[in-house]
Amino acid sequence: MAAEPAFDDLFRLAKRSAVHLEMRDGYMRSDPSFVAWRLGKRDDPADSDPEQRPWLALMRETIGRGVEVRRARIVSTPVTDYIHFEHHLTAGNVAVGEHVRWLPRRRASDLLLPGNDFWLFDDSLVVFLHFAGDGEASPEGDEERTSDPAIARLCSTAFRAVWERAIPHEEYRLS
Repeated sequence: MAAEPAFDDLFRLAKRSAVHLEMRDGYMRSDPSFVAWRLGKRDDPADSDPEQRPWLALMRETIGRGVEVRRARIVSTPVTDYIHFEHHLTAGNVAVGEHVRWLPRRRASDLLLPGNDFWLFDDSLVVFLHFAGDGEASPEGDEERTSDPAIARLCSTAFRAVWERAIPHEEYRLS
């Protein structure tokens, strides 16, 4: 049996789309970038430089091949310090072509959503992301993949519902 592609390779294999739904108010708070940001290190040119942020280089490469990358974030208000950090860094994501929207959690109450954050590739492969209660990677494994058409449809429908209500990054003001 062939090994599953590495997570980054899923973007290189995508043909049309990669969408991401984020529903937590904090992730990986031990991340050195977040720790530095909390200590006041802001507006570092590296924050939006694809040569220094591998994620941005991967997104630039993916979007450059014609793959649409969209990210929707459901956030509590007032937002946490981590969401402030994410909002601060999002300009770099947008600069390389990611489309990002924000949805205040109160506006999501009537939406049916999966229990975990996910990436959906080409409307067919779902990668659920698992985190511990403190936002760190789950010790039981940080991802779960499925190509089950019913689950892919569920995630696609949920993402679309959030996307339609969410506020584009350029217009979203933190509260």
